Amino acid sequence: MVVIGETSDNRKVKALLSLCWIMVTLCPAFPYKIIYAEQYYRLYHRHFYQDSDRAMENIVWLEKALEADFCNPLYALAEIDNKSEWRHYRYLFKMHVNLKLVEQFRQLANRYDKQVAYFYNAPWRSQNLESLGMAEELYRTALHYWQEARLWAAKLERSAHHLEGIQLWEDERYRILSGELDYREILEHDLKRLRRVQGEFERMDEQSY
Repeated sequence: MVVIGETSDNRKVKALLSLCWIMVTLCPAFPYKIIYAEQYYRLYHRHFYQDSDRAMENIVWLEKALEADFCNPLYALAEIDNKSEWRHYRYLFKMHVNLKLVEQFRQLANRYDKQVAYFYNAPWRSQNLESLGMAEELYRTALHYWQEARLWAAKLERSAHHLEGIQLWEDERYRILSGELDYREILEHDLKRLRRVQGEFERMDEQSY
């Protein structure tokens, strides 16, 4: 799990994710022991398509997938024939999971973001600023995972392998390396807009409403 600093908004973000992990662990036991990265990824994949609005739970599974060991190549999510392909697969998996975390943290940030500082929200100025602070921290966490995704993609820049069964991941690698996909630009745009809205809320007073 990415280390988040100890500002007030950071502590709230960490508390949200910790609460989600507690809720996940209190769910009925799975019929099999979850040990490997691929197992955690399958849980994310299954829950994402059942309910794509469960961003916090998705984040838990994805972060666990990054921390866990890989299963034996026989049980990988693609057919692996040699050590070179095994290395390619593991790097591609790390890239893909970090990219999914970018998407999930951005989705979660959007829940706390305020796209517009409407004048009639002036009575709730402090609550809106607190929510925007949460959104900013989540966007910045997404930026961290984007940098990680780029690093793993860069390690694959000279790889000639294209593994069957995970073509989507291969497409993501191409889009990252070619610059077609650039979440830094997207997230910096989110943060620039957020700071503008923050400023508008900060300038509100009793005459604003």
